[in-house]
Amino acid sequence: MPFVTKLTLASGDGEVLDAVVDDIKAAAERKGVELKGPHPKPPTHLRVPQYKRVDGDETFDPWSYTVYTRTIEIIGHDDFARSVTEDTYPDPIHVSAEIEQAR
Repeated sequence: MPFVTKLTLASGDGEVLDAVVDDIKAAAERKGVELKGPHPKPPTHLRVPQYKRVDGDETFDPWSYTVYTRTIEIIGHDDFARSVTEDTYPDPIHVSAEIEQAR
């Protein structure tokens, strides 16, 4: 039974994220790896309050940012999945992996 490796890539920089996902997809195509995705999720908009003082009475304008997320599923090809998860990515990219056994 093959394993399915689900990669979740997230970043605040959408262009860098798309470039990394395109590189993974191109490498999978060159090696003949079965790949599903990338599946974009709706962007998450976050707002963080910034307090002027410790007592929290006065605030600056909140700091806001957007997090972009893409998911990719690699079916089988455990060596390729391992190399993708161990690869070095730019600082704004966060990669997490989930592994399931397909039936």
